[in-house]
Amino acid sequence: MNHPEFPLSPELIHLNHAAVAPWPKRTSIAVKNFAEQNAQYGSSFYLDWLKKETKLRRQLQILLNAPSQNDIALVKNTSEALSFVAYGLDWQVSDNIVSSNEEFPSNRIVWQSLANQGVEFREANLSSKKSPEDALFALVDRNTRLITISSIQFASGLRLDIAKIGQFCKDHNILFCIDAIQSLGAVQFDVQTCQADFVMADGHKWMLGPEGLGVFYSSVTAREKLKLTQYGWHMMENIHNYENKPWEIHPTAQRFECGSPNMLGIHALSASLSLLLEIGMPEVEQKILANAQHLMSTIQNRADLELLTQENSQLQSGIVVFKHKTIANETLYSHLQANHVICTIRGGGIRFSAHFYNTKDDLDRALALIPYA
Repeated sequence: MNHPEFPLSPELIHLNHAAVAPWPKRTSIAVKNFAEQNAQYGSSFYLDWLKKETKLRRQLQILLNAPSQNDIALVKNTSEALSFVAYGLDWQVSDNIVSSNEEFPSNRIVWQSLANQGVEFREANLSSKKSPEDALFALVDRNTRLITISSIQFASGLRLDIAKIGQFCKDHNILFCIDAIQSLGAVQFDVQTCQADFVMADGHKWMLGPEGLGVFYSSVTAREKLKLTQYGWHMMENIHNYENKPWEIHPTAQRFECGSPNMLGIHALSASLSLLLEIGMPEVEQKILANAQHLMSTIQNRADLELLTQENSQLQSGIVVFKHKTIANETLYSHLQANHVICTIRGGGIRFSAHFYNTKDDLDRALALIPYA
């Protein structure tokens, strides 16, 4: 039986929340209501829309446990926020950035693009004999300005100890940047505990929102280290100073929002987050990790399947990757898709990423569709 907030087609098993998630019912309704209101009344209710924008900032503040709503910027996507950091910092020749060899391109190519400024990008091997965190630390030297890492790796599901990394960065006066797109909405996240300087994530994965709207957190001290790379009316301290005489940069994270807000996306993401926050992230995380554990246990009990995800009871994620011992990934993926199991190929195998509303029956049905050797 489907969850009342996810009236998916009964034959469909959606196990691809680490890519693009389906919207909750309330989100679909919020978008329809916004569209109808706009069509009938134009911008008559714009002040109400601004209240929804403020509500979304508050919801994101809660989700990240940020000190203030002023630390939250609404951005287009993770890549935009990463670019704000990469091109906002004042780099010096011989500076280096430490990251990993498992990053999604967004958290790799933006840093590699700084090579023409004499900045080195170093990639730690997270599968080395050292712990993933120690592998990062081993690449740090006196010229390291920043460590940038995904809190959960998109292809393997590896979840890092970001509190440990944050403490290391603080102890060594290094900036700490987290791509949290595979964490927010899936597991509990606390920017204060992990002492992050910058955190960014899109809303369309575990947060169950639309594409085209994400969050960019910056601490007060780290925010002041970034020069701005985009300018417009919305990043001014007085956004109603249309004469531009004189003007100042907005004192909060809104300085990274140069133009008009994505009001449609704001209504949608706010509705999606309302569901997660009503349930509570502790319960959401518990259900997601229980689903992941069920998948891993069932896979390990089949002699024809090989679990690729590393089991770690303390730092588990919602991502499970496996492969068939005799059937090629592409063949198995096509078979699953043809049988309405929404998944993808990542990390050398098939990636399942179940959310809190997926049932054990969903998972068992999906695995039962995999032919035995």
